[in-house]
Formats: sequence, C-alpha cells, structure tokens
Amino acid sequence: MWSISMDLHKLYNFLLLLLFVSCQSIQEKEPQQISGFALGTTYSVTYTNSSLEVEELKREIDSLIDLMNGSMSTYVEDSSISKINRGDSLLQVDEHFEKVYGMASEVWKKTKGYFDPTVGALVNAYGFGPDTDYTPISEDQRDEILTYTGWDKTRITSKKTVQKEHPQLYFDFNALAKGYAVDLIADLLRAKGSTDFLVEIGGEIVAEGFSPKSQKPWRVAIDDPRQTQERSFITIVPLTNQALATSGNYRKFKIEEATGKRLVHSINPKTGNPFPTEVLSASVIAPSCMQADAYATALMVMPLEESKALIEREPHLEAYWVVEAENGNIKELYSSGFLYK
Repeated sequence: MWSISMDLHKLYNFLLLLLFVSCQSIQEKEPQQISGFALGTTYSVTYTNSSLEVEELKREIDSLIDLMNGSMSTYVEDSSISKINRGDSLLQVDEHFEKVYGMASEVWKKTKGYFDPTVGALVNAYGFGPDTDYTPISEDQRDEILTYTGWDKTRITSKKTVQKEHPQLYFDFNALAKGYAVDLIADLLRAKGSTDFLVEIGGEIVAEGFSPKSQKPWRVAIDDPRQTQERSFITIVPLTNQALATSGNYRKFKIEEATGKRLVHSINPKTGNPFPTEVLSASVIAPSCMQADAYATALMVMPLEESKALIEREPHLEAYWVVEAENGNIKELYSSGFLYK
C-alpha cells in the first residue's frame, strides 16, 4: 500500500508540474503590445516574452528613438546631422551615424549612384518636396545644385568626423533612419530573450519568429496604391526572421489636366534631371530593415529593368513592384524568390 500511495503522489506532483509548465508556456505566448510616436510617424511592437515588462521596455524603446533623433534627424536643430549640414567639420559622429553612413555607401555603390542621400536639394528645387508644386528649373540652376550633390563628395575620416567637398552639400538619412531604428528595437528585444516579435515604424518592419496566434510566419499587408480615402491592401507577405520596407509615390502625384493621367516623377541624382516613372511602389525583403529601407527607396528612382536586374543579382534581397500600365491599370511584378499570399 505504501508503494502505491507513493506512486500516486508522484503522479499527482507530475500532473501539477505539467499543468504549471503548460500554463507558463501559454502565458509566454500571450502577445504584449507597445505603441507610440517616432521619427515623424508611429511605431508598434508586438512580442511574446512575458518577462519583459511593458512600461520598462517602452522607456528603453523611447530612449533609443531619442538617441536616433539626436544623431540623424534633420528636424532637430542640434542633432549631429543638422550640425554637419550647417558645416561643422569637427563633430565626431556616433556609432549609429557611422553605421547608417556605411549602409548608404554600400547601396549607393550597388545601385550605381541611383541611391543618394544628398539629393534632397534637387528634390526641393523641382518642387517634389512636401507641399510644393513641380517647377522646371534652368540648366544653370540644375548644374549649380549638382556641384554640391553626390555621395562621392563625402567621407568619414579616421577621427570620425565628416568631410564634404562643398559646404552646401546636404545629408538626409530619411531613406535609412526608420529602417535602422526598427533594427535597433529588434536587437533590443533579442538581447532581452524575445524570440517572437514584430516591430514596425511607419510601415518598415522586422518580423522575428512566428505569430503567437497562428504559430506560423507573421502576415504583413502591403498598401494598395489605388486606395483613395480608405486604406486598402494589395497583397499579404509572410515573414519570419526578415525585414520588409515599402517605398511609394502614390500619395505624392499630380494629375495631367489634358489626359487625366497620373504624373509621377523622380530625380536622377547623377544627371539632376527629373524623369517620369511608372513604378507606384516598391517593397524589399532583406536581412535588415535599414537595408530594405534603402533599397526600396532606390527602386523608386532606378529605371525598372535596371532595378529588376539589381535585385536578381543580390542573393539576400527580394522585391515586389506595383507598376502603372499604359491603359491606366496596374500590374504587379515579383523577383524570383518573393513569396506572397
């Protein structure tokens, strides 16, 4: 009898332990959410590690965003990039600025100069900046701006200072900063032991592990460029341990009065001339969100056939284009390894 009682007692304890572990496992998979404002837009974080206290994690995320603003925001007057744009050649940049600069150099080289974070002065001169209208500029004006446009006219010295060949050269890391901020938050979550999470800033995304609801890859929607007042999506992309960024000009376009055709222009940073493009949006999947962000921007500027060839050459990149056809309809183009719904 004693032996039987002990066996029952062990079985009881085992069942209690099993119940505890099961409940703990379910609790760890219960998603937590954090949201806020960052870099002129919003951010959201969904994660499944219950040991990460929400308020504490939000403070750390907001601290990272403040760090980013202090380094690379052109809207912050005393940020490093603002000081450099005003001509400070003695300021030593931090590791974050240096990493973003390094990625910009890599993408500039691989896109043969079509990606260029110094092109902002040309964009504004033609009226393609915010709340402005297209205005042709003279060849002399264009050529003058080109003298202080060009990524190859910049460098970081061994002392971590930035040198510009022309004092009016203007840095704008908008095409990389959001993606880099997403990467920083993802690294923070990994360091704290989270294995399943989704980080998003203004549509730029890192998806790690699996969705806690389905136990399958995260499903991320891409905006439909045909949307008007109500937001709609054109496709859904499964992501796991990947980053996704989308760039589009379907919110910034003009309608030609005579034909009613949508006019979209981009600036060729090598010639300084605007050219029409049929690409309405480009989405890139990459190992890092900063990389995806930069290449998605580049695909909006490059001639379509060149951009398709570029993506096929890069083994770690996949892309999806939404293109306006001649009849006014749209067509969707995919790189060979792009997975979608």
